[in-house]
Amino acid sequence: MALGFLLENNLGFVNGTTTSSTRVTPDKTMARNITPRVIQAQFGDGFEQRIIDGINNINEEYSVSFNSRSKQEINAIISTFNTRAGVTAFDFTIPTTAANGSDSETTIKVVCSTYNQSYDSDGFYSCSATFKRVYES
Repeated sequence: MALGFLLENNLGFVNGTTTSSTRVTPDKTMARNITPRVIQAQFGDGFEQRIIDGINNINEEYSVSFNSRSKQEINAIISTFNTRAGVTAFDFTIPTTAANGSDSETTIKVVCSTYNQSYDSDGFYSCSATFKRVYES
């Protein structure tokens, strides 16, 4: 496995040549935002009860960026996000730590909920996006 995700069919590139399965790796500044989903009841005397909400009760969002990349690479990434339109889930491989403390990787399903593109300089663009973890097969 390798970190990142695959571009949509025929949008890949390797040294300027189109391929059908190119893996794109985000910059090392990737961030993970975790929010447990909890049902909470508060009572008049200040007492409060909490319980987890559902089986997959951990909401996760990943902030990823692809800075100073070739115009062709950013265009392929944006085109992939446009094709998936925030609806179609895709595999995203992230770093994890195994139970024994060793570093490993795991693949999760995500949707790209927001993304933007910036134009840095001649032929070099950047893109940032937010991936939301989804629980589906």
